[in-house]
Amino acid sequence: MAAPSNAEQTQLQDMEEEEAGMEEREMESDEEEEEGMGVENSDDEDDDSSEDEKENEAEIQRLEEQLSINAFDYNCHVDLIKLLKQEGELFRLRKARQKMSELFPLTEEIWLDWLKDEIRLTEEESNREKVYELFERAVKDYICPDIWLEYAQYSIGGMGSPGGIDKVRAVFERAVTAVGLHMTKGQTLWEAYREFENAILSTVQPPPGRIPGREEQELLNAQLERIHTLFRRQLAVPLMEMETTYAEYEEWAEHGVPETVIHLYKKALQQMEKCKPFEEALLVAEPPKLAEYQALIDFELKEGDPARIQITFERALAENCLVPDMWAKCTTYFDRQLKIKDLVLSTHERAVRNCPWTMSLWKKYLLALERHGADHHTVSDVFEKALNAGFIQATDYVEIWQAYLDYLRRRVDFSKESSKELEELRGAFSRSLDYMKQDVEERFGESGDPSCVIMQIWARIEALHCKNMQKARELWDNIMTKGNAKYANMWLEYYNLERSYGDPTHCRKALHRAVQCTSDYPEHVCEVLLTFERVEGSLEDWDAAVQKTETRLNRINEQRTKAAEKEANLARQEEERVERRRKAKAEKKTQKKTVKGTRAGEKRKAEEDDCQDEWNEDFAPKRHRGNVDNTTDEHMETETGLLGRNASPGSKPTASGTKKAVIAAQRQNDDKPELRDDSTSVFISNLMYTLQEPEAKLRTLFETCGPIKQIRPIFSNKGTFRGYCYVQFESPVSVSEALKLDRREMEGRPMFVSPCVDKNKNPEFKVFKYNTSLEKHKIFISGLPFSCTKEQLEEICKTHGTVKDVRLVTYRSGKPKGLAYVEFADEIQASQAVMKMDGTDVEGNKISVAISNPPRRSQMEKPGTSRPMTDMPRQVYGSRGRGRTQLSLLPRSLHRQTAPVGKVENGTAAERDQVTDSAAGNATGEPRPLSNSDFARMLLNK
Repeated sequence: MAAPSNAEQTQLQDMEEEEAGMEEREMESDEEEEEGMGVENSDDEDDDSSEDEKENEAEIQRLEEQLSINAFDYNCHVDLIKLLKQEGELFRLRKARQKMSELFPLTEEIWLDWLKDEIRLTEEESNREKVYELFERAVKDYICPDIWLEYAQYSIGGMGSPGGIDKVRAVFERAVTAVGLHMTKGQTLWEAYREFENAILSTVQPPPGRIPGREEQELLNAQLERIHTLFRRQLAVPLMEMETTYAEYEEWAEHGVPETVIHLYKKALQQMEKCKPFEEALLVAEPPKLAEYQALIDFELKEGDPARIQITFERALAENCLVPDMWAKCTTYFDRQLKIKDLVLSTHERAVRNCPWTMSLWKKYLLALERHGADHHTVSDVFEKALNAGFIQATDYVEIWQAYLDYLRRRVDFSKESSKELEELRGAFSRSLDYMKQDVEERFGESGDPSCVIMQIWARIEALHCKNMQKARELWDNIMTKGNAKYANMWLEYYNLERSYGDPTHCRKALHRAVQCTSDYPEHVCEVLLTFERVEGSLEDWDAAVQKTETRLNRINEQRTKAAEKEANLARQEEERVERRRKAKAEKKTQKKTVKGTRAGEKRKAEEDDCQDEWNEDFAPKRHRGNVDNTTDEHMETETGLLGRNASPGSKPTASGTKKAVIAAQRQNDDKPELRDDSTSVFISNLMYTLQEPEAKLRTLFETCGPIKQIRPIFSNKGTFRGYCYVQFESPVSVSEALKLDRREMEGRPMFVSPCVDKNKNPEFKVFKYNTSLEKHKIFISGLPFSCTKEQLEEICKTHGTVKDVRLVTYRSGKPKGLAYVEFADEIQASQAVMKMDGTDVEGNKISVAISNPPRRSQMEKPGTSRPMTDMPRQVYGSRGRGRTQLSLLPRSLHRQTAPVGKVENGTAAERDQVTDSAAGNATGEPRPLSNSDFARMLLNK
C-alpha cells in the first residue's frame, strides 16, 4: 500500500481536528444541559459548602487566637494544620507548620505531608534549594527511614544539574549511615541505593557488540566496584530478610561471592538471629512499645556496639518522644560513651524540645554545653529557655538556677580582685533570689528553697574565694530572717563558716544568738557554745555562756513541761469522751433490747390468741426440765427448733427453727477457746447477705492459699448470713497469701480480707489500707465513666510512663465511683501524665487528673467519701443521718389508702372501719386517740 502524500496527510489532520472540535462542543453542550437540570441541587451544595467554609474559617481563627495566647499548645498546632490542609490554604499552612517546627519537633507524618506540599509548590517556582533545606531540618528531628528515602528520591530528580550524581550519592551515604542499621526498614534504603547505582551502570555500559574504550572501561569497572561494595556493606549488616539479598548477590556476581563476604554475612546472620525475638516482639506490640524497646536497648547495651545502640535509641525515641526517662538514658549514654560533640549536643537539644517540662534534661543540656566548650552566649540562651519551659515544681527552678550558677562560678578567675565574670556571677545570684521571690512564690505559693541553699552557696563563695566576710554575714542575716533562726543546724552552719573564715568574736556572737533562738535542739547548741568557750574564751566569757545556757534551758524545760501537761489533759479529756460515748452506747443498746423484748412479748401474745385453735395436740413437743435448784428456764425441743420458757404452747413453730438450732450450736462451738488462733486466721467481710453456701465458695477461693482448718460463716438469730466470716488455716504462712486476696470480687462485690485480731486485747489495732498523704508518683483521676475497666485505664495511662498499679475506687457493693488511683514508676512520669491527661475525654467524659493527695479523715464527710466537707452543703440531719426524733411515728398502715369494704382481706369490715375512724377522726373532725389494742390489730392485719 502506497504511503499518503503530504497533501493527503494535511487533509487527514484537518479532518481529525474538526472531529475533535465537534466532540468538544458536544461535551460542553451536555455539561450545560446537566448544569441546567441540576441547578437546584448545585445551589444547595454551594450553600452547604459555603456554610462549612464559614465554620472552618471561624474555627481556624479561634485556634490562631488561642495560639497567640499560649504558643506551646501542641494539640492546637496539630488541629490548625489539619484544618488549613483541609481548606487548601497552602501558604497559611506553610506558616502554621513553620511556627510549630520552631517550638516542637514534628512527627514523621507531619514532615512527610509538609515535604510533599513544598515539592509541589517548588515545581512551579523552580527553586529546589528551599526543599533541600526543609529536608535537612526534617532529618534532624528524628531518625526516620521514610524521610531519608524521600530525600534521596527527591535528590535524584535534580540529577541533571552540575554535580547532581555526586549529590545524590552523598545523600544516600548519609541515609545508610543514619538508618542503614535499622533492622526492619534499613534494607529499603540499601536497595534504593543499589538501584540508583544500577541505573548509572546502564548508562556507562557500551552497546552490545561494541568494544569499550579505555576510559569507558575504567568508568564501567568503577561502577561495577561501587555495586560490589554496596552488596558487601549491606551483607555485613544484620537486617531482616538478608537471605534474599545474599541470593541476589550470588546471581549478580559473575565470579561468585568472595569468602570474606561470606564470613561477614554469616556473622551478621547470627547477630540477626539474636535480635530477631526482640524485633518480632516489636512488630506485634501496640504503640508506643516502651517495654519492648527497653528490652532491645538492654540487649544492645550488653552487646556493646555503639552504632547499633545509637540506632536502637533513635528508634525508641521516635515512638516515645514524650518519655523523659528514655531521653535521659540516651543522653547519658552519649555523654559517657560516644562523646561526639555534634551528636551529643543535637540529642540534648531534641530532648528538651520534646520534654521541655523536665528540669533534669535542661540541667544535663547545660552541663553538656559546658563540657564541649560552647560559648557563653549559647549557654545563657539555653538557660533562659529553661526558665520559660514551665516546670511543674518550685524545686525545679531552684535546681536549674543552681546548675547555671555553678557554671558561672567555674568561669570566674578568683585570683583577680575584680572581673567581668565575677560581677556577672554576683548579678546572677541576686537575680536568682528575686526570681524565687517574685515568680516562683507567686506561681507555687512557696519559694522552693526554704533552707536558702542558693544564699548559703553565695555566702561561702564570698567568704572562701572573695574574702568578703561582710557580704557573707549579710547573706546569713537574710537567711535567718526567712524563718530559719529556730533550726540548730542552720546556726551551726553559720558558726562553721565563721570558724573557717571569720574571727572568734563573730563566732561567739553567732552561738549566743543560736542559744537564744533555737527551738528544735537547744541542748546541742548550748553544748557547742560551752565547748567553744573552753577553747577560746576567758573566765568572763565562760560565766556568761553558762548563765546564758542555764537560763535558756530552764525556760525550755518549763515550756516542755507545760506542753506535756496540756497534752496529758487533752488525752485524758479524750479518754473521758470515749468512755462517755461507750456508756451511752451501752445504755442505748440496753434500752433497745428492753423495748424489743416488750414488743416481742406483745406480738407473741397476739399470735397466741389467733393461733390457739390451729395447734394440733399430735405435734405437742416433748418437755425438758432442768434442775429446779440450778436452772432458771425450761425449753421444749420440737422438730423445727427450740421454744423458750415464756413462749406459749399455742405458739406455732417457725420453719427456721432448725437453722436456729444449728446456728446456736455453731456459736457454742465458735466460743470455744481452743478453736481461735489469730496467727492462722483471717477475717472476711463485706460479703453479700444473700450469698448462698458461703462456706463452700470461700473454701474454693482460699484453698489456693494453703490447707484450711475450718471456715466459720456468721449467721444472725434469724438464720440469715451476716456478710462476714472467719477462715482458719493450718499454717500461719497461708495468712500472708490470703491477705493478697483483699478486694477480690465475690459475685460482683469486693470482699475485705484483714488479719484476725482480738480487739479486746489490742484495742488500738487498725487495718491500714491506703496512704493518706501526698504521693508524687501517683495520680488521682476523677470523672471516669462507670464502664471504664482497670485494663482500659492502664492502656490509657501507659503511654505516659511505666504503670505499676491501677486501683479503681468502688462502693462497698462493688459499684464504681468514677474515681481511680494510678501509680507510676517515678514522680516525673506522674507529673507528665497530669499535664497530658487532665481535661481529656474518656468515652465522652471529661476527666480531671491531679497528683494523689488524699484529705485526712477529719476533713472528709464520712469514711469512704471522696469530697471534703468544705465542698458539701451543710448537713441537716447530723453525722449519722436522720435521727429517730425526726422520723414519723405514725404507723405505715395509716399512710395507706383505705381499701373498699368488699376488698378487706385481713379482719372484718367493722374492724377496718374502726381503724379508719380512729385515723381519720370522728364526724365532728376531732381525732380519737388510738389504744394499744388498735395498734396490735394494725400489726396483725399487715
